Amino acid sequence: MTLQQEAAPTKQEALANIEKLLAFALNKGMLGNEDLAYARNALLDLFRFAEPAEAPAGEPGETLESAVDYLEPLLDYGSAIGLIPDNTLTQRDLLDARIMGLLMPRPSETAAAFRAKAAEEGIAAATDAFYALNLDSNYIRMDRIRKNQYWRHATPYGELEMTVNLSKPEKDPKEIAMLKTLPQAHYPKCLLCAENVGYAGRADHPARQNLRILPMKLQGEDWFFQYSPYVYYNEHSIVFKGAHEPMAVTHASFARLLDFVEQFPHYFIGSNADLPIVGGSILSHDHFQAGRHVFPMEIAKVDASYVDGTDSGVTYGIVRWPMSVLRLRGSSKSAVHAAGCRILDLWKAYSDPAADVLAYTETADGRRIPHNTITPIARLKDNGDYELDLVLRNNRTSDEHPGGIFHPHSHLHHIKKENIGLIEVMGLAVLPGRLKEELEAIAKLLTPDAVEKPSDLKAGEHRLSHHADWAELLVRKYGSGLSEAEAAEAVRSETGDKFLEVLGDAGVFKRDAAGAKAFRAFLEASGLISQ
Repeated sequence: MTLQQEAAPTKQEALANIEKLLAFALNKGMLGNEDLAYARNALLDLFRFAEPAEAPAGEPGETLESAVDYLEPLLDYGSAIGLIPDNTLTQRDLLDARIMGLLMPRPSETAAAFRAKAAEEGIAAATDAFYALNLDSNYIRMDRIRKNQYWRHATPYGELEMTVNLSKPEKDPKEIAMLKTLPQAHYPKCLLCAENVGYAGRADHPARQNLRILPMKLQGEDWFFQYSPYVYYNEHSIVFKGAHEPMAVTHASFARLLDFVEQFPHYFIGSNADLPIVGGSILSHDHFQAGRHVFPMEIAKVDASYVDGTDSGVTYGIVRWPMSVLRLRGSSKSAVHAAGCRILDLWKAYSDPAADVLAYTETADGRRIPHNTITPIARLKDNGDYELDLVLRNNRTSDEHPGGIFHPHSHLHHIKKENIGLIEVMGLAVLPGRLKEELEAIAKLLTPDAVEKPSDLKAGEHRLSHHADWAELLVRKYGSGLSEAEAAEAVRSETGDKFLEVLGDAGVFKRDAAGAKAFRAFLEASGLISQ
């Protein structure tokens, strides 16, 4: 979007903000005293100044917790002197990353500092420091993330976490039109490639001068750890393969997940599924998501327990959850890994036509298109047990459900129609930003201040037409005499119920008698024995 700009800061104001930004970086440990002149000169060059302000940084005094208040005037000044072609949010973000990149330690220094901190104070202290760097560098945009709406919603399965995502800025029509004219770019290959570190960005690819990643080994392979710029939960991390290879849920995936939780025992880690419809938004680059957060699914109880008849010590439990989750737990890493691989292989080949589960579709030319896969999540528990949650997925479509049989069904698309990925599988709804204003408008229908009736929404051109049937049901249920606060709470609660339905649609074995029987049949076919 194009931003309205008031009078541009003066030269003296811009110079003063450069000094404030330098003081901020010193205070936060992004720069050492030896780096100060170097960083100052880099900023002066960027903003076309020949010399600094008369009072240089060195005694930070009162420093704000975020660089944003120092950055915004510099972005205004940069726009005024032509450092960016348009004063759009996209172009300002490109300049923002360019500025902060001049204050960052080199990638090798960041990695060395992380290793040293981990050796001296432990891995949790090391991630604390690395996360702080990502916040201070404005790579993680907390000023935007705080705008997200968040509430909890009680269900029979525990409290779900509900968010309306307002942190990813939308492009205006002018930017969208311009993007269509850009030539196809091939570098970096995707948003997850290591080559993004230090990249200046372009209109259709974010700048990453302030991105730092940490090298690590998983199963002897080169992988990298970074934080997500738009954290959906605490310390939302991305662990990605060094090679640009497509997503695949395999035996090696499970081994890597268990390797990771040994190295980062205070984090969970999981993978999106590797098939369309039930997979994540980026299937072209193998990666996991991790973090320091307890999701609702993690604390869900086990309904039924099984063993495999061996002395492996691994237990299997059907998790009390709207999706179909099998929880494996044991003290032996290798035994849990072997058990997970066994379930993965059996599930990939399993069919139950009565439950709409078919492992493959045969094409006219004899090819077999796979439909079954798993969304896995690994944890290392405080008692040393390895825990592996295996969420059974199937991506079949039908005439009735062309978007996916085990995907949010069409009557829920007014709330959520996107793929149900790892984060939502675990009970955290990431709902589109459009819902903020739409839910507020729906809530107003439940108050005496309503100026429209639900029937007015049915007009095809009405901006809330996709909510018309739902709004009619809500008015019938609650009437139109609620206070503003009561109406907002009612709509939040009903939205939570919708998300619970979304998870139920994504579950392959439904939470009814027939679904429970079908789930048990799969486990028995897998050779598991009920306890």
